[in-house]
Amino acid sequence: MITEDDLLAARTAWGDALVAISKAYEDDGIEAARDVAGQILDAAYGYNLGPVLFKPTLSGGEQTFRTTRDGALSYFVGHSDSYPQDGGFGIKGWREVRSQTAASFIEGDVGMWMGWIFCIDKDGNTTKVDKTFGYKKDADGTLRIVLHHSSLPFEG
Repeated sequence: MITEDDLLAARTAWGDALVAISKAYEDDGIEAARDVAGQILDAAYGYNLGPVLFKPTLSGGEQTFRTTRDGALSYFVGHSDSYPQDGGFGIKGWREVRSQTAASFIEGDVGMWMGWIFCIDKDGNTTKVDKTFGYKKDADGTLRIVLHHSSLPFEG
């Protein structure tokens, strides 16, 4: 059974991972960032369960949705011939990630969370992102992201 604490721990781990990708890139370059991002995808996302429903913040056109690990990796670190529009969201100098909950839903081994994620960069600038995560516990009891939707807030 998934709990609210599990959802908070998963969001916190995701934010810490985003910061780790940025720091790896700054300290040791793109290959180090790619290695860290790959480890994070393998540990946190459910690509081992099937396609992940991933709609990144800054993606569009034919490559809007990233249902494969390679597509997600490119989104986080860029530098991919297969995804030439990706700038690498994970390598933008992030230093802190916070979240604010709008609502969550839990039913057995499935949990969903929706709210805002605030990404703070090394210059203190904050990017606010509308975010939805869907999680499923796998056979080993590991909480896996199986839905990741993100967009910039509507400004109308």
